[in-house]
Amino acid sequence: MKGIFKNRMTVLAQTLLLSVAGSAYADNSALEYASVNELTARMERHELTSVALVKYLQARIETLDKQGPAINAIMELNPQAIEIATALDKERADGKVRGPLHGIPVLLKDNVDTADRMQTSAGSLAMVGQPAASDAFVVKQLRDAGAVILGKTNMSEWAYVREMGLPHGWSGRGGQGKNPHVLGAEMCGSSSGSAAGVAAGFAPLAIATETNGSITCPASANGVVGVKPTLGLFSRSGIIPITRLQDTPGTMTRTVRDAALMFNALQGIDASDAATGDTPVGIDYTALLATDALNGKRIGYPIEYTGPNGTVLHPDVQFQKALTTLQEQGATLVPLKVRLPDIDGYFNALMAGMKHELPEYLASRPGLPIKTLQALIDFNDLNPGAEGYGQQMLKEINELDMTRAQATELFTAFMADFKGAIDEQLTEHNLDALVADADGYSQFFAATAGYPAITLPSGMNDENLPTSVFFYGPRWSEPKLLALAYSYEQASLARQNPAFKQQ
Repeated sequence: MKGIFKNRMTVLAQTLLLSVAGSAYADNSALEYASVNELTARMERHELTSVALVKYLQARIETLDKQGPAINAIMELNPQAIEIATALDKERADGKVRGPLHGIPVLLKDNVDTADRMQTSAGSLAMVGQPAASDAFVVKQLRDAGAVILGKTNMSEWAYVREMGLPHGWSGRGGQGKNPHVLGAEMCGSSSGSAAGVAAGFAPLAIATETNGSITCPASANGVVGVKPTLGLFSRSGIIPITRLQDTPGTMTRTVRDAALMFNALQGIDASDAATGDTPVGIDYTALLATDALNGKRIGYPIEYTGPNGTVLHPDVQFQKALTTLQEQGATLVPLKVRLPDIDGYFNALMAGMKHELPEYLASRPGLPIKTLQALIDFNDLNPGAEGYGQQMLKEINELDMTRAQATELFTAFMADFKGAIDEQLTEHNLDALVADADGYSQFFAATAGYPAITLPSGMNDENLPTSVFFYGPRWSEPKLLALAYSYEQASLARQNPAFKQQ
């Protein structure tokens, strides 16, 4: 009887979702998984308004994120979202359309500043207080492009550096997030909520951030398209730091084209972030998207990592299928033995960056309960967020005696070594790009080198969980990587909507 009752309640909830948008949109079927182009086309035909879309997604979040399977991907909704959507609908009615993102809802990871009524907390209870005084640079860009900031997403607290043993997707403020495909499965971090929210149909677009793996890993685990740009392509101003030596915002979407549309809006030079000083501007990241983009390209893929802690790889069935698809689309595949650089001291350099940069960020946020890393640790001792959940990593960071100059020097050497390891493969074998599955090594390579990478679905495994492929390449190669990924995406059609299954 319980199962029958539960099924009836599910049907009722779906019925309510289908009616909530009202007469402004008569056919709501598959609205939650529509692409930006599809949503825009419906708005242009006067079949959909931004207000109706926002209301529909808010209702879906209430039904599936807060109740039902309780994905817990959304930290908080923007109380001004309807007001913003109303103004954007009026602009459209008056003939002013800002671009492809006009009226489109977007979610932000909870470490991205917004000067509104929402908190920016990195998932930490210690950061709850006065909202940020200014929008992050990327938020201003999204608002200027006409996007509707729908809300903030849950994340692994402090970008998963509070304590490494804590579950991915958990934060003291947001609680434990879930993978929408299989609720008890790994969702990875730290941009877990951004990935799960897009996968579950809570918004078509989301901003994520990555220091090392925090876009690529959750995108893979939750079955969405995650793009980590070249370090410096997107501004980091107004984003809670681990370290600008490696931090970058990026995108989570369900399609490669939607990611390219976000890249069009997010490119630009920010005077307060020196890394953006030589970033290319004025690029249409959709221009090269074509179904035949793989034809004639040389793509390298690792079969072995040599050097410290090297390993021979054994590709799984889904990655073998992905390689076959690449060949069928005209790509030449080149197997590689990749040199693995030594990473002794890497994490100390990375964490020393946080020790010196976090207090600077905290100083920019008046009205917060904490101003120092020690004050954060003291707060967590009194307010752990969950019984038995510690903060060993934060304590170790606080005890580091490495200076900022030492951290920068050491990390610059690591970056150069990883760039060299990638560049030598590209040059020696005359490659257009590299591809791998979620082997962990390739993601680490791209992040440490500061090079761009895109993760996208490749299918489902025997446990009903997504698998992925990972394209990466040299600095500023995003247009080519997006094109290769798009060609693969259109040939494979591998992404699946989540089933919200129990374990």
